[in-house]
Amino acid sequence: MVGASEDRIEKQDRVARVRTEFGGMPLILTSHEAVSWYLEGVRTHVSLAGAPVLAVRAAADGDVLFVADNEADRMIAEELLPEDAERVVRVPWWPSRAVAAAEMAGVAEADAAAQLRAARARMLPAERARYRSLGRETAETLTDVLARVSPAQSERAVAAVAAAELIARGIDPLVVLVAGAERGGFRHPLPTAGVLGERAMIVVCGRRDGLIANATRWVGESVDEEPILGVERAFLDASAPGARLDEAFAAGTAAYARFGFDADEWQHHHQGGPSGYAGRDPRATASSADLLVEDQAFAWNPTGPGRKVEDTMLRTDDGWEVLTVDERWPSVEYEGLRRPVARAYES
Repeated sequence: MVGASEDRIEKQDRVARVRTEFGGMPLILTSHEAVSWYLEGVRTHVSLAGAPVLAVRAAADGDVLFVADNEADRMIAEELLPEDAERVVRVPWWPSRAVAAAEMAGVAEADAAAQLRAARARMLPAERARYRSLGRETAETLTDVLARVSPAQSERAVAAVAAAELIARGIDPLVVLVAGAERGGFRHPLPTAGVLGERAMIVVCGRRDGLIANATRWVGESVDEEPILGVERAFLDASAPGARLDEAFAAGTAAYARFGFDADEWQHHHQGGPSGYAGRDPRATASSADLLVEDQAFAWNPTGPGRKVEDTMLRTDDGWEVLTVDERWPSVEYEGLRRPVARAYES
């Protein structure tokens, strides 16, 4: 994995700085986002809904990887960097990894959650390259799938094709939502047997190399996109390095009324926030005090009745770079950024 070892050295330094805040004690990493980030995108799961199959003890004398014995051979052969494979300790599969890690002497990840989010916020060169690849292929998947759909197709049929196309690209379909015209009022529309109809929305969250790309697309009838794009732009403009996440959240939610929505529209759905090794890292709220940094990824997703816009973006020193982009998808320019609009059904 190109650049992984170089990134890993920086991550070890960042974790060492976190440990100094806890008197130099070892730090126990047990979550998918923390372990996958620290170990350069390893697949930490068997079941997408299950706990990680390994935990990491990061200490002054080096890292130790506690891996479930029935997974260790595969992890060593297919997932871990050589230097990490040498530090594997096999443990029985029957205690959960979280329980096993909690029994080790050290600081539990939950006690250092805010510090670890800050440690992984600024993405490193190899991470950015992997995220660009993931974002591009996620967007291409949506274009390929939605170019072939028709109003008479069921939500489940579209979701099945989208999931299959993601998996074919090595992307885990963590979330696939589809809302046909009759279900446009639902913010998290799990697919049903209902048909797409005249206007439909599809949402995907895909994970590869530990990173998660989030994107929403619409097909069918067009609507006036400017109001929801205006709200999104308020979130983006406020998400500047040096600002706090709660400040960006406040600026974005305040924009709903300015663009013609009900002032409390933001209360009907979460608004997104920083992204990366978790779908939102963290999900933004009025009490999210995380400091925003350069080279941090975001996936804001403002929504309104029949409207939603969502892409995964990177905040660089040059401004915003949209990662989930496919030039084949129809778009408009809004305040200097190309943003997706509804794609008409193919005749």
